[in-house]
Amino acid sequence: MDIPDGLVPYAKQTLGLPAKAEVELHPFMKRGSDRDYFRLTWNNTESVVLVHYNPTRRENAYFAEIARFFETIDIPTTRILDHDPSNCFIIMEDLGDVDLHSLQNTPWENRRTLYRKTLTIALRLHSYPALQFPANRVQLAEPFGPSLYRWERNYFMENFVELLCRTHPASGFRQQLETELAALAERLSALPRRLVHRDLQSPNVMIFQDEPYLIDFQGMRFGTLFYDLGSLLYDPYAALSEDEREDLLLYYFQQSKTKTDWDDFRQAFMEASAQRLMQALGAYGFQGSVRGIRDYLDQVRPGLGNLLLVLQHTDTLPHLHELASQCRDVLSGKDWHFDI
Repeated sequence: MDIPDGLVPYAKQTLGLPAKAEVELHPFMKRGSDRDYFRLTWNNTESVVLVHYNPTRRENAYFAEIARFFETIDIPTTRILDHDPSNCFIIMEDLGDVDLHSLQNTPWENRRTLYRKTLTIALRLHSYPALQFPANRVQLAEPFGPSLYRWERNYFMENFVELLCRTHPASGFRQQLETELAALAERLSALPRRLVHRDLQSPNVMIFQDEPYLIDFQGMRFGTLFYDLGSLLYDPYAALSEDEREDLLLYYFQQSKTKTDWDDFRQAFMEASAQRLMQALGAYGFQGSVRGIRDYLDQVRPGLGNLLLVLQHTDTLPHLHELASQCRDVLSGKDWHFDI
């Protein structure tokens, strides 16, 4: 990974280090949002994280102000030390290398506590009054609605179903599927609008001093809270059992003190989870095959497995269930390969 010109001098100046101070710069694994991460260390003990982002993806520029907003509403996250929007540089607190995903093989009793803490943080975000949001100061991405949900399902069809699974549904089936998924989008759009992280999966929850901290929230926007719950509880990166998911969903339900009936709450959760998993599978296809970040392809099978699990819990998406089953058969068969 190339070091952007001016990044190290900028960091030294911001941190009050002499220009000749000896520092070490270590790149992180490349992420999927056009951002490069580096750990800058000095004096063998001090460290910060440096970010260089691509401004053509507009939400990357929103990250720093969202992080500062999070501080004001007690959402634990990395502290922003400086943001240079002209050069697309960010310096932020180093929360280490342990995330919720890296702890997936630890005892459930330990993970359960961390998941519950994460859900409590998510509930705090979801409970923030929409009318009080400082839109004049903090920019957000396009809110969830029929157009964004349509983009997500098209992303899924193009990059997962057609590109990875080499599956091309007949026009009649595709029209029926589109009608089904458009109705899903309308139902999700009709749910109460909340602030949502948008990518609340286990690699985006850092664990620092036994407490969860949210990262990668540049895509935060208004939408349904169930999208976040689906992102976390049906996260392809995390091997949660159905009993564990049910336990955590019930925890959030009880903590939220919602007046919604449990069955209606659970149904909305399942439908939003299906929507989220379509987006995630589309992203794995795009990032893994189009952009060549091959690690994303490792999540294809667990992501599709989770989608099939979700679809067993709802009878409103039969065509999506049939299509997902066809894709599962392709992935299980001799024709499946990643050499796109």
